[in-house]
Amino acid sequence: MINPQHLRDNTEALKQSLLTKGVDAGEFDNYVALDQKWRAVTQETEVLQQERNASIPKGKPSPEEQTKLAELSKSVKAKQAELQVVAEELKTKAMEIPNAPLPDVPVGKDESENKVIREVGTPRKFDFEPKSHEVLAEELGWLDMERATKISGSRFALFMGAGAKLERVLTQFMLDKHTTEHGYTEVQAAALVQSSALEGTGQLPKFADDLYRMEGLDLWLSPTAEVQLTNLYQGEILEGPSLPLRYVAHAPCFRKEAGSYGKDMKGIIRNHQFDKVELVQFVRPEDSSAGLEKLLGHAEAILQALELPYRVVELCTGDLGFSAAKTYDLEVWFPSQNAYREISSCSNFLDFQARRAMIRYKEEGKVSGYVHTLNGSGLAVGRTFAALLENSQTDTGNINHPRALVPYLGQENAIV
Repeated sequence: MINPQHLRDNTEALKQSLLTKGVDAGEFDNYVALDQKWRAVTQETEVLQQERNASIPKGKPSPEEQTKLAELSKSVKAKQAELQVVAEELKTKAMEIPNAPLPDVPVGKDESENKVIREVGTPRKFDFEPKSHEVLAEELGWLDMERATKISGSRFALFMGAGAKLERVLTQFMLDKHTTEHGYTEVQAAALVQSSALEGTGQLPKFADDLYRMEGLDLWLSPTAEVQLTNLYQGEILEGPSLPLRYVAHAPCFRKEAGSYGKDMKGIIRNHQFDKVELVQFVRPEDSSAGLEKLLGHAEAILQALELPYRVVELCTGDLGFSAAKTYDLEVWFPSQNAYREISSCSNFLDFQARRAMIRYKEEGKVSGYVHTLNGSGLAVGRTFAALLENSQTDTGNINHPRALVPYLGQENAIV
């Protein structure tokens, strides 16, 4: 949620910034008009309350005084009711307005105008035609898409045998690295979350159509563990000296992928259920820009350890997510597609999520303001699985695993 005072002090600049993110000008103007109406009705309510309070006699009231007081009290109640309606309208509209991009974010209309920051590692040159991950995995007996469809429908996967073990190993490797080297506390959270948690991180109300909801209950299948981790401190005031706080969770994620029919239908790139290792940080406002760079480094460390070529891309304003003020995507190389594909997004949300979830901090006993939140995938496990197979394949259709996984797989399983 955007800082109301920032809205009032920088209305035109904020409008121009949000226009680059695709916000409709009329929608923004309606938001500003509602805020102005709320302030006006608030002031009118306060004036009436003061007038009513000043009209309360010190002694026994006369009939005239009683009549005047009753009329004023009736006016106050009516104005309070009006204020409540306006306040609800303003809150609803405020929840629909996205976060504004930071000034240094490149301006652009869509992903075609994202900025490549750097490439790390050199894509392997094959002396044979590289196979796609789904072909490799099915030939090895590691994936069974046909039976997954029979059980759950399209866009689901069954990891089998050594494939199931490899996905588990990748998850364990990521968790170990983030907890032992990067200072994250591991959390295991429920997959079901309430509406308030999804509102806190910005998935609701805008993305309701892309989420799975439990019929008749205020419970949803979480689309990302960002929701559970960010809402750890929903409605709380953190101690300033405890910041930054870093949390990591491995969790299943569920998305309808509404509107993406026909995209990435083969393999496990875009499924309805997938696993991610998620990173979330709570930091002081002055530390969030540097914190984003550190978080990006934590996600990169996984790709580097797995010896996967990748690139860092800064998203332009038109491709930024709803809640993000700045985002870096990590894109890993897929030989079969001769292209880089997203495997992680690392974002700075400033105080946008903290305002929605009411997460503040205090210094020396005094509330200083809202924390800033950061989030990134470290990494998407299924896509890491797919990238690893494609980049580590041999001409015989086997997989030559990176050295970092040998302690998890055992030397005898390092080359299969």
